[in-house]
Parts: sequence; structure tokens; C-alpha cells
Amino acid sequence: MIRGSRPKLPPLASPTDIDARLEPLTVRVSTAVKLTGISRSRIYELIQSGDLKVKKIGRSTLIPFSALKGLVASEDD
Repeated sequence: MIRGSRPKLPPLASPTDIDARLEPLTVRVSTAVKLTGISRSRIYELIQSGDLKVKKIGRSTLIPFSALKGLVASEDD
């Protein structure tokens, strides 16, 4: 290696590139309402009927993102 030179490294991904590829594991009900356009009361009805799976942690109701995507995909049929 020549003194003072540095090896070429691949460019780093910007935070926005990384964020665009990541999906959250879970979302709160308020976020589910914004993402789907389904009303808050309808989200709770779907939870109560078992059509939308949730995970309760303390007082937080967390909806797996995969369950939300599955719900929206089934609504398209």
C-alpha cells in the first residue's frame, strides 16, 4: 500500500435507503389507522372478532405488521 493512500470502500447506504427497506415488527393502533385508512373502532372490532391478531405488552396493544398487511391483502379479494 502506498503511504497516504486509502483503499476504496463501497459507498455507505444513506439512512433513508435503509429505512425504505425496513418494516416495523409491530405498530400501535393509531399507526394502523393511518396506514390502512380503517377507523379506530373498526380496528378494535377486528381485534375483538379475532380477525386481527395483536400482542398486548403492558397497556400497549401492538399489531404485528404482517397481520396488518394480511388483513389489507384479504380485503382486496
